[in-house]
Amino acid sequence: MSENPHSSESPDANYGIDEEADRAVKGGILGNLTIDLTPLKISRDYRLLFFGQMISAFGSMMSFVAIPVQMYQLTESSLMVGLLGIAEFVPVATLAFVGGALADAVDRRKMLRLTEIGQTLVTALLLFNALLPTPKIWILFLCAALHAGLAALQRPSFEALIQKITPPELLTSVAALNAVRWTTTAIAGPAVGGILIGTFGAVATYAIDLVTFIASLAAVWLISAVPAPENAERPSLKTIVEGIRYAFSRQELLGTYLIDINAMFFGMPIALFPAIAAKLNATASIGLFYSAVPAGALIVTLTSGWTRRVNRHGLMVAIAAALWGAAIIGFGLAENLWLALFFLALAGAFDMVSGIFRSTIWNQTIPNRLRGRLAGIEMISYLTGPHLGNVEAGLAASLFSVRTSVVSGGVLCVLGTVVLSVLLPKFIAYDGREGLKRKELEEAQHAENPVSI
Repeated sequence: MSENPHSSESPDANYGIDEEADRAVKGGILGNLTIDLTPLKISRDYRLLFFGQMISAFGSMMSFVAIPVQMYQLTESSLMVGLLGIAEFVPVATLAFVGGALADAVDRRKMLRLTEIGQTLVTALLLFNALLPTPKIWILFLCAALHAGLAALQRPSFEALIQKITPPELLTSVAALNAVRWTTTAIAGPAVGGILIGTFGAVATYAIDLVTFIASLAAVWLISAVPAPENAERPSLKTIVEGIRYAFSRQELLGTYLIDINAMFFGMPIALFPAIAAKLNATASIGLFYSAVPAGALIVTLTSGWTRRVNRHGLMVAIAAALWGAAIIGFGLAENLWLALFFLALAGAFDMVSGIFRSTIWNQTIPNRLRGRLAGIEMISYLTGPHLGNVEAGLAASLFSVRTSVVSGGVLCVLGTVVLSVLLPKFIAYDGREGLKRKELEEAQHAENPVSI
């Protein structure tokens, strides 16, 4: 396949575009929508991934609630809940680089198929464990690690595939649509999961999650093949190092990683949700805590038309990260359930602003030949903070108090964002229009001289 997605030699050069829908878009029928639906209209493969992942993610988000709640029920320890983050972080940190190298060297569709099958089997193991008279704590840790490891292998191929099946000028719209998919499932999944596990237990929750994998498996079997470029290098330590070198050579990329890690490490309170819900006498409403952050994010995505007109992407990421920290401070100080949920939703709104612009920076500026490897690095960046942040939050809560853990984390998030912004001036000054030009230039240079970096 040609490196240029618009090349006539590329089977996906038209992105699966429906010509009638394309004429409608060009005619302005969809132009006034608040959120841009064009990628769904013009790309068959993107539609398949979007809806398949949406159904599967609904079930996965129920398990996202069920695992920590089940752990807290078995151990009554916020620290043990937080340690689930370590179990997830280790495979992510080790396998994301491998997943990135594979995404640049093999058919990305095959990677999605294999990892989806693996995640289905892990969910089946969670169901088996829940059916035991006394569920095993070590199986919860094992399944958390396996899910994270498979996601680390899958996500780079997913991100790299998106760049191939949608036009580059629509990648901000794709980021917003992906955010809608995530927020919708992250609201409904935890809310339903909280009710299920509170009413019927973990068995029903994991069973429904297992059924929803049918949708994602069907989607990855129906999408078109996306083989690696003919001149793609075989996965190796050398290719992994090349990706790392490229990421660290650009402040605009480095800023997206470091500012998000800082925000999530210090300002991630998820491990404390079971304890906070109990303190507020809201254990029956535990699912609302997990749904509040994506609820705020959904509001942003549904009103995301303004993001297409913003070019200072790095500055917006920094502002949003600082405001996330401020909202977490408010959450920590809240004395009642509804005020706590309000601040969580506010935090989710700011986090989604950051996420849309980080995704845009990644997809619009990184050459396709490096997209998989850089997606692996991105995954480490946006999962390192939450996973280690949950451990940090649980440890701080065990040493001091739950409130101290949340409030101090929010303060450190804001301070860390300010410091990183000062240290990374090119990130703050980054302009998306210049990023697109740089990507086009780098891909043209590589086409002329494939051995150059």
